Amino acid sequence: MVDIALEGRPARHVVISGASSGIGQATAERFARSGDRVTNIDSMRPLQPFPGVYWLPGDVSDWPAMGPLLDDAGSIHGPIDVVVANAGISIRHSVLDCTEPDFRRVLDVNVLGVFALWREAAIRMLGGSGGVLLATASTNGVVGYPYYADYNASKAAVLSFCKTFALELAPVIRTGAVSPGYVMTPMQEAEYTEAMIDDLNRRIPLGRHTTPAEVAEAFYYLASPGASYLTGQALILDGGELAGGTASGHGTSLVTPVQPHAFVSRRDHDL
Repeated sequence: MVDIALEGRPARHVVISGASSGIGQATAERFARSGDRVTNIDSMRPLQPFPGVYWLPGDVSDWPAMGPLLDDAGSIHGPIDVVVANAGISIRHSVLDCTEPDFRRVLDVNVLGVFALWREAAIRMLGGSGGVLLATASTNGVVGYPYYADYNASKAAVLSFCKTFALELAPVIRTGAVSPGYVMTPMQEAEYTEAMIDDLNRRIPLGRHTTPAEVAEAFYYLASPGASYLTGQALILDGGELAGGTASGHGTSLVTPVQPHAFVSRRDHDL
């Protein structure tokens, strides 16, 4: 199905890493449905092939291979207009149990993988008509989450890349990121039990995980003409999770409505 709102515009070449499943797959399908040509760089074969999405086997942690991979993609679909650096891994472990090999693997994929893909894409975009560099960040890059110290650090790095690339490459190239909270992906289902997922949902103001399709819509917007004045920013898609502190309640007025006269300001109370 073609997105009617974009009929008449030229088809773009969109490169997405890690698009064989989860967020990447949903994002690839979203762009392809609008008529764009999509290249999926992933070491894993797609779980469900989709019309308009071409699989190019590749490992984002292999820095020297990124340039040739993008050249291959360009020879098939033409100059690159949009890049979504989505490939990422996480390993659930405490700071005391984290090993050096695990930590380095997370950084190789989540940090160096994003940087190498963006850098090589930027070189090619600057030689053409510019473009948009996007990445999957996370709320983990903004606040701390137990058992994911290495993953948290890697997503903070992605947010930093977003700002730095935006400054260095403006006005020819825009950058953006999507920072999802909890997303119901195969990676999430593999690391969390059903009971853990239910507990998390109760603590999210909107009461559920987001979906890969919702994250895909955010990426689609960031790559659109409607976001032409947006660069160096991240869209947070977390169901209200970061709206409060770790002890903040939500929906409290729905459970026990409070009369206006019952409110006491903290300043008056402290006095």
